[in-house]
Amino acid sequence: MTRATSLDPITVEVIGAALSSIVDETGEALVRASYSTNIKERRDCSTALFDLEGRTLCQAEHVPVHLGSFLDFIPMVMAEHDPAEMRPGDAFVGNDAYLGGGTHLPDIVLAEPIFVDGRMVAWTVNLAHHSDFVDRGHAHIYQEGLRIPPIRLCRAGEMQQDVLNLILHNCQVPRERLSDLRAQRAANRVGVQRFQELCARHGAETVLAAGEALLDYAERKMRAGLAALPDGRWRFEDVFDNLEVPEPLPLAVTITIAGGDIALDFEAPPQTRTGINMTRTALLATVYYIVKSVVDPTVLPNAGLSRPITVTAPDGSLLSCAHPAAVNGRVQTCQRVADLILGAFAQAVPERVSACTNSACTVALFSGTRTSGPSAGEYWIYLETIGGGGGARPDADGLDGIHVHTTNTSNLPVEALEVEYPLILERYELVDGSAGPGRQRGGMGLRRVYRATEDCMVGVDISRNRSRSWGLQGGGEGGHGSFRVSPEAAPFERGRGVLRAGEWLEVVTPGGGGYGRAEEREDDIDMETLAAE
Repeated sequence: MTRATSLDPITVEVIGAALSSIVDETGEALVRASYSTNIKERRDCSTALFDLEGRTLCQAEHVPVHLGSFLDFIPMVMAEHDPAEMRPGDAFVGNDAYLGGGTHLPDIVLAEPIFVDGRMVAWTVNLAHHSDFVDRGHAHIYQEGLRIPPIRLCRAGEMQQDVLNLILHNCQVPRERLSDLRAQRAANRVGVQRFQELCARHGAETVLAAGEALLDYAERKMRAGLAALPDGRWRFEDVFDNLEVPEPLPLAVTITIAGGDIALDFEAPPQTRTGINMTRTALLATVYYIVKSVVDPTVLPNAGLSRPITVTAPDGSLLSCAHPAAVNGRVQTCQRVADLILGAFAQAVPERVSACTNSACTVALFSGTRTSGPSAGEYWIYLETIGGGGGARPDADGLDGIHVHTTNTSNLPVEALEVEYPLILERYELVDGSAGPGRQRGGMGLRRVYRATEDCMVGVDISRNRSRSWGLQGGGEGGHGSFRVSPEAAPFERGRGVLRAGEWLEVVTPGGGGYGRAEEREDDIDMETLAAE
């Protein structure tokens, strides 16, 4: 602490900007080097730098929920492997939700220690969503894929072939997995080199001291932002619903603000035998993201921002599950929790909060074996997450067809989809009537209609299929999420089924809630002015 506070503020700012640049560059390297559409096109990945205590120095602006897979990973690596035996070029891999700090198994983390002058000083870490584990149940985590505790994948720059083989032999598309793992490794090498260059320029001690100062600065900014909010206690309730649960599940949060501190106390039902359970790290990542967004979006994305935040949830519950709960679809619950927190904040600072977003990460997952062309006989998997309506804001309409909150992946261009997979996208449009009415309307949901050109398995994950996204200050509710298949297709069960060649699937995502009373809305187009022109 003493070293950090004695630093020149300008030097701290320069080093902080450099750390941000490093994680951004490693992220771009990962995207450009990857093979699967899920990473190279949809950018379902994240990068970060950590200190030796496992504290986040900087996280790139990728997917907020991925912080949950980072939070405990470095401490677990350091606990399982003797740091004195680590060498430059070592790399550690893991994904397990209970022994590896992860939030679900497709998110594979790769971490590499950074050495300067023979001394380990920091870690570069990245995560990529490997869309591979399909056609499995979700009663418990052993059905969801290969659990990888933090293990050494590379030793002094040499790949541990036996470890790699173990991972690849448990994957359904090993060629993609190998290519994406290589991309993750290459991205970490960029992070190592850039951090070493930064230390060569400023000195390792100065860089590490600046890291401490940046953590303290983030804490000060967060506390100052909280102190500017009214003290008090606010409670909000909502439900979670999707195709995996027969009835909506009740959720609630109580927010208590006192000076420069905030506590969030969650109420949730027991964990379920479905994939919607959240690990505690997934809950923390969601809370840190939404509190930062409301209190002060300019707070640096490092571990310092979490110091004034206390989070409680019942152990073994939907929001803080225990082994062996299934967690594959945890992001749906994360999205609902984010809006749940917004609902509580809206009572304290309505001018800072939007109405409810679509509260979902709508998923369409296709897989099958190619029957024609040069790739005949090969197994393929295509994962797509689809945006929906954003919540209306106090002074603006909600955005249409966007990803919200803890997801931040990109749209896959139609051309890329149809070139790489036996699917044709017949419709891609905004859904009329899906926006919550209000003085400012909610954002509209999306409709996508896929036609299979070869037989394939399909999984759909729709949320807000029974509940609706709520409005604020008299604003109306957004439209439901839904799906349907062509009449000749066999019925789907809980969103799972088969499309034969020529059959289609339609997916509709929820709309966002409105803000303010609809009768107060001004016409979008002044017809008299338009006629005069």
